[in-house]
Amino acid sequence: MVAPPDNDVLWARALHFSYRDGSPALSGVSLGVQQGEILAVTGPRGSGKTALLRCLSGQAPARQGEIWFNSVPVHTMGAQARERLRRDRFAWIDPTPSLVPELNVWENAALPLMLRGTGRRRAKTAATEWLERLDIGALARKRPHQLVRAERQRVSIARALAPAPTVLFADEPTAPLHRADRTQVLRTLTNAARSHGVTVVLAGQDAESAAFADRTLTLLDGRRVNTVHLPPVTEPEGRAACSLSV
Repeated sequence: MVAPPDNDVLWARALHFSYRDGSPALSGVSLGVQQGEILAVTGPRGSGKTALLRCLSGQAPARQGEIWFNSVPVHTMGAQARERLRRDRFAWIDPTPSLVPELNVWENAALPLMLRGTGRRRAKTAATEWLERLDIGALARKRPHQLVRAERQRVSIARALAPAPTVLFADEPTAPLHRADRTQVLRTLTNAARSHGVTVVLAGQDAESAAFADRTLTLLDGRRVNTVHLPPVTEPEGRAACSLSV
């Protein structure tokens, strides 16, 4: 077992993971993510993006391989230790915002803090500050059903950032949104993370996610790929230039 580089907050080597039906989701993926870096994980649907984020965040143990967080081996942790890690150091954003309908906006944003034992007043202050940064402070007392989808997703982002996580995992957080809303939410998320030094692993299907990241990792059929763009070729039939993924 080889220790990871000191400057990588997340480091994984030769990850293998299979779905419940036995089909492979990851086949030997390795990566490193530095503190404060925003890494975009791109690829088509079914390429293994969600599986990679779930393994890195300790939600699903890899079948083979190593995962390190701040030089601590996550792959050797038991279920309870991984749960504490997710609660205390990690945060997660799903494609579809999952808010508690009985709670108002600030209560939803403050929920992870209160579950940790933070006092209600202190949790409210932290949550409200993030709602203001995300331009939805005026909605603090509204219920989720009173918000449009883009606003609900901003509440999810505030909920993820309020506990000051070391790493934020965002699994296609703008997938259900319209293009204009996607751009706005991605910009808000990445700017907020950078301003507070939060490391982000951001999964997305298109180049839009990569545009807001510091670096991109592309998956295809559970493997890392590099895209090589071939020079344009003039052909009698007028066929367009192509690209090759290897």
